[in-house]
Amino acid sequence: MKFKIVADSSCDLNEDLKKNMDVKLVPFKIDVDEDSFIDDENLNVSDLISKMNASPNPIKTSCPSPGDFAKEYDADSVYVVTISEQLSGTYNSAILAKDMVLETSPEKFIHIFNSKSASVGETLIAMKIKECIDEKLSNVQLVEKVDKFIDDMRTYFISDDLSNLVKNGRISKTKGLLINALNIKPIMRATPDGNIEAIDKARGSKKAFKKLIDIIGESSIKFEERIVAISHADALQKALDLKEDLKKYNFKDIIIVETKGLSTGYVNDGGVILAF
Repeated sequence: MKFKIVADSSCDLNEDLKKNMDVKLVPFKIDVDEDSFIDDENLNVSDLISKMNASPNPIKTSCPSPGDFAKEYDADSVYVVTISEQLSGTYNSAILAKDMVLETSPEKFIHIFNSKSASVGETLIAMKIKECIDEKLSNVQLVEKVDKFIDDMRTYFISDDLSNLVKNGRISKTKGLLINALNIKPIMRATPDGNIEAIDKARGSKKAFKKLIDIIGESSIKFEERIVAISHADALQKALDLKEDLKKYNFKDIIIVETKGLSTGYVNDGGVILAF
């Protein structure tokens, strides 16, 4: 039986993960004014950041079409991970693709997981799916185990530059100007239903990351059973410092990846996303 893991391009991977998991990424399209970017392996993220910084307008993203997903549903069992349904129409697009494919190939098993997250949240879910496949779990067992993992997962992020969140209306312009003027860094998280909320703030990145470490320490999850994944937008040193601080919690493993186009659009240059 042939298995396949599919995700949208919000799923951030490093070279080792690409090699070991063989996840097929279906790309978003990102528009900055008149410039269009396809969020695939050919994307120049630095060019995207430059265009975003130069534009007074919000970026516009187009989720993969049902046809884009359907082309990848070419295995006996297909497991799909999408960015939170609260943030994008991608989940619905993947569901429509499933319905299309099952009309002509009803023998296939296709399941769509709403990550209720983004970026490394999707990465960890894809890793959990791969683990379940390697354990030779049935489709029913796999879905049950991965659904529980999603419900227990935590996702946080800190943006060094809030301009994209202001442009997209997630933070008011007045509030954004005040936050930038005072060098305040909000600590954001994914809510249980997959939306975004601010849970704390600090003046300056170092204090914000220290608070984030403390917040993580208050989690009821058994750290030794969990992998923590960190994604950064051209902020490797921040990711490395965060990894070092997280070692005291004895996570099973700590991995670092770089954001691609869509995740960079959310956290902007210098932002960091963390999930476990």
